[in-house]
Amino acid sequence: MDIISQVTSAMQTVLTTVADSAAVASGFLKRKRKLTGGRMVQTLVLGWLANPESTYDELAQTAGSVGISITRQGIEQRLTKPATEMLKTTLDAAAEQVLACCPQAIPLLSRFNGVYIQDSSWITLPDELADVWAGCGTNTDKGGKASLKIQLRFEMLTGAFEHLSVTDGKTHDGKAQKEFDTLAAGSLRLADLGYFSLNELKQLTDDKVFWLSRLKANCQLFDTDDTLVCLLKWLKAHNSCQLDCPILLGKQAKLPVRLLAQRVSQQVANKRKRQIKKQAKSKGKTPSFSRLALADWDIYITNIPMEQLTVDEAFVLARVRWQIELMFKLFKSSGQIDESRSSKPIRILCEVYAKLIAMIIQHWILLVGGWRYPEYSFQKAAKVVAKYALAIAAGYASSVVRLIATFEDVKRALANGCQISARKSKPSTFQLLQKVAQPLQQKP
Repeated sequence: MDIISQVTSAMQTVLTTVADSAAVASGFLKRKRKLTGGRMVQTLVLGWLANPESTYDELAQTAGSVGISITRQGIEQRLTKPATEMLKTTLDAAAEQVLACCPQAIPLLSRFNGVYIQDSSWITLPDELADVWAGCGTNTDKGGKASLKIQLRFEMLTGAFEHLSVTDGKTHDGKAQKEFDTLAAGSLRLADLGYFSLNELKQLTDDKVFWLSRLKANCQLFDTDDTLVCLLKWLKAHNSCQLDCPILLGKQAKLPVRLLAQRVSQQVANKRKRQIKKQAKSKGKTPSFSRLALADWDIYITNIPMEQLTVDEAFVLARVRWQIELMFKLFKSSGQIDESRSSKPIRILCEVYAKLIAMIIQHWILLVGGWRYPEYSFQKAAKVVAKYALAIAAGYASSVVRLIATFEDVKRALANGCQISARKSKPSTFQLLQKVAQPLQQKP
């Protein structure tokens, strides 16, 4: 099945079949009406996809595009607790759909049986929703009495969202990742330090899954003679700007890994030190000498053997993890999943769920244009999707043939003007991937 057929089928399943069923199960729909659960979900999702700041009047206009007549008051009155349950069920169904396009031929990434990037992002909610989504109980952006976390793992070569779920804001990433599927042997996992666990790294190694990670500050290191290593002294002793050495990780685990270190520019180091001092000051603390000194270095650990990945390639590969940060940035800047025009908790929760569904569907539509990232600009492509959102709504309400024709229009639009411009002074990740990587068999 081609990608346009995949997207068409997935939208039909999620925005009609699942939404209609969820409307009855949640009590949103108590008797047969022209306004079905599917039409309501389509109105909210596609309306906020077109414009995340849509007013009730604009949502009513979107409702017209999907084939129903409803007033702004009618929409407002239906954003109730049953509506949140209907939207949450629809969101879960959307997250279960795994759509993928043909893998891209990026030599360095193609050495692995998939490159999986995982991370999480917070959305702070009104305190009144703490019984639905419990936060950390702090007055920070990552807490409050009520908040939720988006857990995401996507495959870099095909663009597939392999895992997407929503958890309480207080749920630790390490606990959340236990719900992720086991990766295939030969694949590569790139993850934030929130997922760092020696037991997890050992399990990945036992499963023959490759990983590349930043080194967690409190990890104990031992040399191959089983002698405890002071990292700062060890770096100074080698007197080099770049290191690649075997080392044992963890007091008990003694996991054999490669330790990769590279000195950063003075400008970058100074910026890091200012941030460290600022963060410490906000907590009434003073940063240690060693922490400030280690800011001069990028330090990673990996189980990928030297013959499969050089140290230069490793530091370029590490940059790929930031693509998921750009994905979350897109969710929040373009999709505005963490913003609302309302102050009503239930309305806000409806909006969060609908906008998350919109971001999943937006990603499906981006796949229609071919998954070309990292030379592909999320921001530029998202603007194209928003531009066509109401046409997609009208096509969806009309016929499969018209919807497919609209997707063909989107595909042509995405093919032009969505690439990242080449940069000389600060090359993009894609430029660096192309520069360092050649097929493994061509290496001397």
